[in-house]
Amino acid sequence: MAPAGRLLLGVGDLLARPGERRDESLDAVLDGLRVLGSKVPEGAPVHLELHIQSVNTGVVVKGTTAAPWVGECRRCLRPVEATLTAAILEIYEPDPTEGETQLLQGDHIDVEPVAREAVLLELPLAPLCRHDCAGLCPQCGADLNQGPCGCAVEETDPRWAALDDLRFDE
Repeated sequence: MAPAGRLLLGVGDLLARPGERRDESLDAVLDGLRVLGSKVPEGAPVHLELHIQSVNTGVVVKGTTAAPWVGECRRCLRPVEATLTAAILEIYEPDPTEGETQLLQGDHIDVEPVAREAVLLELPLAPLCRHDCAGLCPQCGADLNQGPCGCAVEETDPRWAALDDLRFDE
């Protein structure tokens, strides 16, 4: 497992022969990955499967990263944990274009910023324990996944009744 910090990969052998390719399988600890209520646990390994190919003036990195994450269900507040998978596609060149390509540092590439960004973009902003989670009762706070709580149901305004049937695709 790579240590916490930079994920530098040597690509000198690829740069000497355009079109040459190599596969890398890495595990690294990338602490500090958090978005709102979801996070990758501190010390948890992030797995990278990378396909690296030399092109005219640089290197193309394509692959996936997988990381465990934990969070809190937005409806019932139960702990949620799962594994996310994110795609990586990046070009490294000696003179990178801001926001489009990454810096090729001599004969090395640093894949840590790309891996961090991929994981952060896939962390759920509002996780659910399951897609049909009933949540908590707004009056008493009981977990409605366990069954009805017995609180009185509020009458709804009949003018808004058509909105009760409105559903959005997930």
